[in-house]
Amino acid sequence: MVSKKSRSEVRRKKHMKLRNRFSGTAQRPRLAVFRSNNHMYAQIIDDTVGNTLVSASTLQKEVKAELEKTNDVEAAAYLGKVIAERAKAKGIDEVVFDRGGFIYQGKIKALADAAREAGLNF
Repeated sequence: MVSKKSRSEVRRKKHMKLRNRFSGTAQRPRLAVFRSNNHMYAQIIDDTVGNTLVSASTLQKEVKAELEKTNDVEAAAYLGKVIAERAKAKGIDEVVFDRGGFIYQGKIKALADAAREAGLNF
């Protein structure tokens, strides 16, 4: 009998394949996205030194106060706008988008589109 792998295992394996193809540099850091059942998290990371330069999540008070729900497409779009504004304040214009093994649709796509509209290039 063949056992089926869990979705989280499949996502982790996809993420590792993606991470082998690119990494964030000082000139073009990596925008990493993680989505749980209740919240979304976004970080801009310089992989050469292993530092998180900018982060935002739906858990933070100032972000959560603006949202009705923290796990829908509207919350993802707002988070994309917030992460882009914080990146622009730090002088980051270009990033590499790391979808974290998640399918590029729905919440992940909404976050990416909102970040692009707010001024990030990827």
